[in-house]
Amino acid sequence: MATKVIMPKLEMAQESATIIEWLKREGDQVEKGEPLLVIETDKVTVELESPGSGLLSSVRGDPGEEIPVTKVIAYLLEPGEEPPEEIVEEEIERVSEAPPPPILPLPSVEVTPVAKRLAASHGIDLGTVVGTGPKGQITKEDVEAALAAPVAVTPPGKIRATPSARRLAREKGVDLAAVKGTGPRGQVTAEDVEAYSPAPGIVGLTPLETVPLRGIRRTIAERMTHSYQTTPHIFVSLRVDMSKLEVERARLNEESEANEQPRISVTAILVKVTADVLKDYPWLNSTLQGEEVVLISDLNIGVAVALDGGLIAPVVHDADRKGVAEIGAEVQDLATRARNNQLTPSDVARGTFTISNLGPFGIDQFTAIINPPNAAILAVGAIRPEVVVDEEGEIVVRPLAWMTLAADHRIVDGAVAAQFLTALKEALEDPAQFLG
Repeated sequence: MATKVIMPKLEMAQESATIIEWLKREGDQVEKGEPLLVIETDKVTVELESPGSGLLSSVRGDPGEEIPVTKVIAYLLEPGEEPPEEIVEEEIERVSEAPPPPILPLPSVEVTPVAKRLAASHGIDLGTVVGTGPKGQITKEDVEAALAAPVAVTPPGKIRATPSARRLAREKGVDLAAVKGTGPRGQVTAEDVEAYSPAPGIVGLTPLETVPLRGIRRTIAERMTHSYQTTPHIFVSLRVDMSKLEVERARLNEESEANEQPRISVTAILVKVTADVLKDYPWLNSTLQGEEVVLISDLNIGVAVALDGGLIAPVVHDADRKGVAEIGAEVQDLATRARNNQLTPSDVARGTFTISNLGPFGIDQFTAIINPPNAAILAVGAIRPEVVVDEEGEIVVRPLAWMTLAADHRIVDGAVAAQFLTALKEALEDPAQFLG
């Protein structure tokens, strides 16, 4: 019996998902649990496993296509089994409703009826066919000869286009290189030039690539635009002496190596210490709902991870209850799964505060946009050796890092933001008490 492959509903508010890539082709033998395709919701990109074993059949979604949840997108068939009847009927209906092939404009010379039909069915522009019949009449044999002719190689830099297309392009100031040709063998026609509508701001420029704004990238664009337009941000910055933190990190990593455990990153320590400091500053761990500010007891720290297609912040839940070694392993696992499109919706849900560390990229200082519905986000720069004056007035070199807190000014005043960041600085400059 055929097994349905449906577009899953991974989260409560999800209505659709976009197919990114089919990992198997139609007709392939697929085993249950084997990766079948990659989909993208507005929060995560995930690999879907095959719900059963069989031959992949009746695939119903192309890469880039947005599919409603619960819709059947393929079937898995047993050997010798035919696709379900409703799929066959759907295909027949789709073909019967397909628009007829476009009627191409005819040249001024006479064309036999058979030649007309043959040219239309194969998408041949009769204006490119040389007639050998009486008075130059185009015959069936002429069209067949055009079909059998080898594909002409367009010299580098030369665009295949009809004379009328070139003339119209000159009149409209259109770069033919930017127009997609729909004529025979990709030739640009006058209709292509007429239909071409360049995006504002790129007239006269040659696009390298056009990438649809969808999935995670679209969600980031929408959420960050909404956050910056509706949330009044307040920014406070200071430098933190990371000397003792680096000493503690070296000690912890010696223990980790001795126990054959993953090394602990600066980000992992930041997550642990920040979670503990937030206990005394609940307004930074809150959210605005309508006319109420909700102070949250859970301390779930989101960690921004850069992906090829955007940015995502998987969450370390209950960070205050976990040791730094456990947090370090979890941060590493979340980052790896994020880059391999293996996060689940629960991995990015219920964050209450976000940390964005661009130090590994060599960035000294930056400001970050608050990740809704959080009230704040901490931006962390690179640790750099700098010359400073110490407590005794001596000139010394210390490893310092810039940290900038962005807070929702509707919830948090500047004084509270400054107090929290100062408390975090003091904790990071003496982290042993938090790291155990």
